Amino acid sequence: MAEEIRAESYVGFDTITQQIEHKLLKRGFQFNVIAVGQTGMGKSTLINTIFASHLIDTKGRFASDEPVRQTTEIQAVSHVIVENGVKLRLNIVDTPGYGDQVNNEGCWDPIIKYIKDQHSAYLRKELTAMRDRYIQDTRIHCCLYFINPTGHSLRPVDVIVMKKLSEVVNVVPVIAKADSLTIEEREAFKIKIREELIYHNIRLYPFDTDEYDEEELQLNESIRNIIPFAIVGSETNVLIDGKSVRGRKNRWGVVNVEDPTHCEFVNLRDFLTRTHLQDLIETTAQIHYEAFRSKQLLALKEGVNQRPGAVATPQ
Repeated sequence: MAEEIRAESYVGFDTITQQIEHKLLKRGFQFNVIAVGQTGMGKSTLINTIFASHLIDTKGRFASDEPVRQTTEIQAVSHVIVENGVKLRLNIVDTPGYGDQVNNEGCWDPIIKYIKDQHSAYLRKELTAMRDRYIQDTRIHCCLYFINPTGHSLRPVDVIVMKKLSEVVNVVPVIAKADSLTIEEREAFKIKIREELIYHNIRLYPFDTDEYDEEELQLNESIRNIIPFAIVGSETNVLIDGKSVRGRKNRWGVVNVEDPTHCEFVNLRDFLTRTHLQDLIETTAQIHYEAFRSKQLLALKEGVNQRPGAVATPQ
């Protein structure tokens, strides 16, 4: 290991962090999130609430006699959000409600295929002889998995889908429409879900590495103690004590989305945007994509060895 030496006078290379920041600010950042869950779980509303912008249209009914509107195919919507000079290119992928049918076998296949297709597209661009200087990144960095607030346990299809998704993407489970449960029911449900995740060996994000310091390890542990996030989404402003807040009004009172005693929306938002945004991006590249890339390149090598003279391309 090289010996650490202090410069005898100021050199100036400590400004490299400012140089990096300047370049990154000009280029902007890319974040890709996919929402997975049953129809009617408020997936679109939560995404809009997290980023404080109307990014995707809700499928909810505005009148009781309206037919139920559903997402029928996987749809990607892109926006550029600017905050204090920082540009975030946000790619939101909305998926059809899965598990709504009598026979749900294989209902997760299109979602898994879509995630792998983004890895494959990135790998093809990476292997191109004249590749772009900055490859457009559509790899999914985060999967928000919406759990039905039954208060009992995970459905068998939830266990299967989360297990399969966790192998290819960072999965963040959330209990949708948590205001339908009492505080006691909510806590009991969260404990039950955590027990089931451990029992079925479902490894969810965040992951610890040897590079993390004690503070980062403690932060991850605190997140794991909260997961799944019990959330309520709302794009509507309501008045509480003369103050306008985002919330939901019902006959029992008002649910303030940003009040930690009402739900864990603030915990989820801070986790996704203020503490783990960069780590979600890096984990996707270093763990999920790297595993996909290694598997594909090994398959290419074997294919070339088996068929001399043939040109193989990643699938």
